[in-house]
Amino acid sequence: MRLPALLSFAGFVLIIAATFCPLLRVFHVANWDAYALNKPYAMVLLLIPVVGIIGTVFNQIKITRLAAWLSLVLVVVFYIAAILKVETSFGFIPFHSISGFLSSQLKFKWGWYLLFISSLLAVGGTLVSKKAGNFKID
Repeated sequence: MRLPALLSFAGFVLIIAATFCPLLRVFHVANWDAYALNKPYAMVLLLIPVVGIIGTVFNQIKITRLAAWLSLVLVVVFYIAAILKVETSFGFIPFHSISGFLSSQLKFKWGWYLLFISSLLAVGGTLVSKKAGNFKID
């Protein structure tokens, strides 16, 4: 297995692990992971790295590259959706000070760092070409 493929493999495994990490802290009481935020989207976010791992194991570079870029795009869209969800969760309250206070009680956690770093790690493993260096691990 090539070293860049190993890097992509590690990135895909970390994406899977990051979906179970706390992403949002709600009112200092509970932590929400990706499945508590949006279960169907989190399942897609879990499925793409599985396809990437299969592509890495079977040395299918195009599938691995596609899965890595898709995972990065999905993480960015998921982050934007989480920001919009936090900002508009209490928009139904007519008092802006109360809705602002309640929105400020929703805090982002460290799981976002792991999601972004792991998806960048997966993409970074696909950017290294074979001609750049003969990286082989036997």
